Amino acid sequence: NPPAAKTIPFQLEKHGHVRTDNYFWLNDRENPNVIAYLDGENQYTDAVLASTQGLQQTLFDEIKGRIKQTDASVPYAIDGYFYYTRFEDGKEYPIHCRKKGSLEAPERVILDVNALAEGHEFCSVAPLAISPDQDLLAYAVDTAGRRIHTLTIKDMNTGELLGDVIPEMTGNIAWSEDNTTLFYTKQDPQTLRWYQVYRHVVGTDPAQDALVFEEADETYRCGVYKTKSKGYILIVSRHTLATEYRTLAADDPNGEFHVFLPRERDHEYHVDHCGDHFYIRTNAGAKNFRLMRTPVDQTARAHWTTVLPHRDDVLVEDFELFSAHLVVLERAQGLKQMHVLPLAALASEAGEPDESEHVIAFDEPAYTAVPSDNHEMDTPTLRYTYTSLAAPPSVYDYNMVT
Repeated sequence: NPPAAKTIPFQLEKHGHVRTDNYFWLNDRENPNVIAYLDGENQYTDAVLASTQGLQQTLFDEIKGRIKQTDASVPYAIDGYFYYTRFEDGKEYPIHCRKKGSLEAPERVILDVNALAEGHEFCSVAPLAISPDQDLLAYAVDTAGRRIHTLTIKDMNTGELLGDVIPEMTGNIAWSEDNTTLFYTKQDPQTLRWYQVYRHVVGTDPAQDALVFEEADETYRCGVYKTKSKGYILIVSRHTLATEYRTLAADDPNGEFHVFLPRERDHEYHVDHCGDHFYIRTNAGAKNFRLMRTPVDQTARAHWTTVLPHRDDVLVEDFELFSAHLVVLERAQGLKQMHVLPLAALASEAGEPDESEHVIAFDEPAYTAVPSDNHEMDTPTLRYTYTSLAAPPSVYDYNMVT
């Protein structure tokens, strides 16, 4: 028989309304009665499915047999290093590696997640954060499955783990340009909402880290990241229908963040940086979004100029900046497309289109193609992934000039 959860009425009052939750007690994950109930559910499931044990193993073996056990990602370049992950047969987790200078150089393992996972039933590593000088690796590990991570910093030249250990954080990390300061976010322990941004200096006590921003509105969550240009640290607060950014020069980690544009109901915008301008994807007066830009020292909306106007039949989903090109991810007639614009054409306020502006052509009637692993600004190469009903997921390097 299935276990029956006890009913313990609990009154919840909000906005003048009272609701009764008979199972509120189940939210206490450390309560022995909760654990006993969950154990009972698991035992009941095992009993009901006992006759399918053989089939379950057959299905598992077949699925696993179709997965390449020694697969590897396509290497991508960051400031003279090539980074990639690979898997070894019989091991469940990725091995993060890099090579210096060329793909023929000796491999150096920077993080073996299989070693981190030893002794744990679960292990998840958030996206790695590498310092600008490529010497330090900040990584965050969750071994409980609740997306609550512990941050550790590793010297990638010596393999030494530094003494900086930051518990109960989100896994969201951004390095400043001084190679010793990083920003990270923490979550509300009950709701897991990202709501605080802290500043940490390598070699100092994490308990003394400075709180640089707290999102007080419970309907927003916040995150921190660095622009691809490495020029700015951005804090973004997101709501279902609104966005707000704060900016800080990445070489001034002790400075004050400044609001890019105050939040407004129903205004969603996204900011990135290149040269003397911020570029903004915005739905202000543009249901399908449009692309704007503004001088870095004049972020008020009055200074925004149009890069790509609103179109009734094309949705602007995202954009990718390079030193000489802008790639806009769009959706037209249900399909994703990548629109390449040379930045030189935007030098004049007239924004005259350049004859090399184009949409990357694909021959198949149904497909998906999106930019991926474009970490460097000064390159004519756009990397994207492509897949269709007839083509497996593939990685392409596309020369935007030729």
